[in-house]
Amino acid sequence: MAEKSHGTGAHTGADGGHGGGFPPFESSTFASQLVSLVIAFVALYVIVSRIALPRVESVIDARQNAIEGDLAAAQKLKDESDAALKAYETELASARSRAQAIGNETREKLNAAAEAERKTLEDQLTAKLAAAEKQIAATRATAMKNVRGIAADAAGAIVQRLTGVLPDGKTVGSAVDATLKG
Repeated sequence: MAEKSHGTGAHTGADGGHGGGFPPFESSTFASQLVSLVIAFVALYVIVSRIALPRVESVIDARQNAIEGDLAAAQKLKDESDAALKAYETELASARSRAQAIGNETREKLNAAAEAERKTLEDQLTAKLAAAEKQIAATRATAMKNVRGIAADAAGAIVQRLTGVLPDGKTVGSAVDATLKG
């Protein structure tokens, strides 16, 4: 019976001993082990290439698509923000130019108003000056008439005192006029 157990290659150890060595190291089972290994490798390759790799590839593609979508969205948002910034800068420049134009217009209006006010004041002052000059001329003429009369009276009184004779009014007047003129 021991021979039967050795012939079949069963290592049950019915007789209590171990026959041979570790089965993967037995040279008689190498060929069958290699065939089993090739079959297992092919089966594993088929399972991995047909089931696992497509799933991994779909996950990678999904991630890649998500990344590309996020990058496209980010680029779109960047372009929108750049456009908004450009519009803001344009509006700011426009507002500055409008403010400068309003300032210039206001300055011109104020300068024109000040110039008109100055011209009005100059005209008023010119009119007042002309009136004052007329008044001065009239006062001077009156004063000169009074001076002439006073001078004529004084000259007549001086001549009468010196000579004792009252001079003629025409003669005194012509002498005073000649003296006043020159």
